[in-house]
Amino acid sequence: MSSSKQKVLQYLNEAHATELSLTRVLQAQIAMTPRGSYRSALESHLVETHDHADRVARRLEALGNGQNPLLAAVGFAGGALGQLLALGKTPFDLLRGSGGEEKVLKNAKDAAASEALEIATYTAIERLATAVGDDQTAKLAASIRADEEKMLARVLRELPKLTDAVVRADVDGKPSYDLATTGAGEAVRDAATATKDAARKTSAATKRAARQTRKVPGVAQVEGQVKGAVASEDDLAIARYDKLTADEITSRLPELSQIDLAKVDSYERRHDNRTTVLSRITSLRGDEPWTGYDELTVSEVQSVLSEGDDERAKQVVTYERTHKNRAGVLNAAERETANA
Repeated sequence: MSSSKQKVLQYLNEAHATELSLTRVLQAQIAMTPRGSYRSALESHLVETHDHADRVARRLEALGNGQNPLLAAVGFAGGALGQLLALGKTPFDLLRGSGGEEKVLKNAKDAAASEALEIATYTAIERLATAVGDDQTAKLAASIRADEEKMLARVLRELPKLTDAVVRADVDGKPSYDLATTGAGEAVRDAATATKDAARKTSAATKRAARQTRKVPGVAQVEGQVKGAVASEDDLAIARYDKLTADEITSRLPELSQIDLAKVDSYERRHDNRTTVLSRITSLRGDEPWTGYDELTVSEVQSVLSEGDDERAKQVVTYERTHKNRAGVLNAAERETANA
């Protein structure tokens, strides 16, 4: 292989890795961004970014690259689920800034920097490809660079509006950030709805859907982290939280869902940061027996247990004894394990 071709492959591989990384960043940012023009821009660019990754991968294959980078893009092409998983990989973003509006603004500034980097990357690829006579790669780089330039311009147009939102929230005391309208809020709500529907129905198709839903761990903790990052005392599941001692709080923690435990964890770290409270939360945090479990009633849990999954019943016994300790749930789960 000629040195010029090797150099083109090197630059294209770097660009492909950047595109794949950017899909995760965009999914995380969409998960934190309420509906509106900026989120629409992110969602449109996520589609574009997947397309860019595919086009670069195809060009690499055409040039005889030794691996198939196209396969790497497949696993993260999901929508709301991908946003949640991506958000789980970037917990620092949840805690920076004083409120939701400021977090979105900081993410937008990061997005502008990312777009500038991509523009520089494709400018270099176009120049290199032209110099070595690879016109097809040069045209590809120019086309993608034009998309990135449009996205950068769009982000820059949004920055004044996002800054105004921070002023209204943090200076004027008129917040507008609504977690329920973010990608994470919508995804968690959809996952919870699917789980409840699966618990209420008994058809074989619904049971298969329930089993599939249960394969998605960490949804509750992600939602709690997002909410806790901007929560006030009134948002917590423990009333009069700021007036309680550490011992009073720790005695109430086992009653809380994974969502509420995560909210309290974020809130406590931003305020008193008491080791006893945080340690107890850590001991209680963990994956629910299935996604949405904490939100289900006793009868709904019993309905799912009736499917006869012995391993799931054992998980319910262990989890329930540590947390809500509901007799109806424990009795049903223990019957299932005894009959297995």
